[in-house]
Amino acid sequence: MWKNNILETIGNTPLIKLNKITKDLPCTVLAKVEYFNPGNSIKDRMALKMLEVAEQEGKIKPGGTIIEGTSGNTGMGLALAACVKGYKCIFTTTDKQSKEKADILKAVGAEVIVCPTNVEPDDPRSYYSVSKRLAEEVPNSWYVNQYDNLANREAHYEQTGPEIWEQTEGKITHLVVATGTGGTIVGTGKYLKEKNPDIKIWAVDSYGSLLKKYFDTGIIDENEVYPYISEGFGEDFVPANYDMRYIDAFTKVTDKDGAIMARRIAKEEGLFCGYSAGSCLQGLMQLKGSLKKGDVVVCIFHDHGSRYVAKIYNDQWMMERGFLEVKTFKDLVAGRGTKKLVTVKAEQTVSEAIELMRKFDIENLPVIDGSDEIVGSLSEGGLFDKILTDANIKEESVASVIEKEYPIVPFDMKVEKLSNLISKQNGAVLSKDETGDYHIVTKYDIIQSLAK
Repeated sequence: MWKNNILETIGNTPLIKLNKITKDLPCTVLAKVEYFNPGNSIKDRMALKMLEVAEQEGKIKPGGTIIEGTSGNTGMGLALAACVKGYKCIFTTTDKQSKEKADILKAVGAEVIVCPTNVEPDDPRSYYSVSKRLAEEVPNSWYVNQYDNLANREAHYEQTGPEIWEQTEGKITHLVVATGTGGTIVGTGKYLKEKNPDIKIWAVDSYGSLLKKYFDTGIIDENEVYPYISEGFGEDFVPANYDMRYIDAFTKVTDKDGAIMARRIAKEEGLFCGYSAGSCLQGLMQLKGSLKKGDVVVCIFHDHGSRYVAKIYNDQWMMERGFLEVKTFKDLVAGRGTKKLVTVKAEQTVSEAIELMRKFDIENLPVIDGSDEIVGSLSEGGLFDKILTDANIKEESVASVIEKEYPIVPFDMKVEKLSNLISKQNGAVLSKDETGDYHIVTKYDIIQSLAK
């Protein structure tokens, strides 16, 4: 039987057993893999529910405009619903969110406005404030407000909770959620606790978010709030969707630990998930001392890894933030993509070599001959000394000022050994990758890696 439209494919996502990462735990760990929704995230559920409630209450009329502040996934769910139902969409998001999220929203017809992350929620520049202002200015518009819209948690009470209960045949003992708006954890948790009050609901928060402190003390502490890299969970205020009665414990996960765990899930379990999935599973591992044999744990894996290809799944991005240890020559050049090694020919002029250094902001240039073989090098320091002695040398050939060749090392040589090859007289080393292309590592590259 066919589906009448894409919205009918929302929900009934699979529950998949984790086998490798959790092998040392005494319990069964199941992932509720929400990227099987058409918009690739759990937010499809609440987006459609919120829109349907708004239609029933007359808050949006045919041809109207949906306005929301979103980290990307809620916007995607709303945009899909808008496509089917004939609405326009304007979404505000933060500059912390991945570019892929904004591009995907634009692909399905939404207008996206990027706002600064590091401002207070009530700052007129914040993505909350901008979305509220637009809702007042745009005729026939509806401001979704997923944070305080209780249809958010209703969607999970009506759908996610019953699905998990049925899929585990009522055997679930723990639910783990990386929580942001509160809709998923409260709606799902409420349903499950009504079925069995002994089920534990564990929330995962980010450092830089105030949710855990609020759960522990009832105090909204602005001192807890600071910028963080993790996406899709954590908040700098307490949304109305929260009802802490349905949550039993909170744990915080670092940006680094969440990112590394997401990559492990992809490599070891074959589930290409987003940042919050890594943080969710990392949170479970931090609470594993409370688990026992026979427990059945369900972790919510919110969205798909395609949203984070340029971030947590990019080696260079990870290394720049100190999330991946730089170990070898290969690690140092990871993330440069298909950029070709900048070289200069021996017959070119010194002036042309200087221009290449200026254009690409580099201090070291391999010199090649007519057959593209590396025959020597040029350094900014060496050229500086020569030009001070004879300014006319700029019109001479590179061959007349050529310096010795850079050492060529194995592609997997360790950083510690590389550092021994670089000196005042020798500012770089070269290596060939698996395809035979040369790459260069300089003194600056090594200093950057060792400083992390």
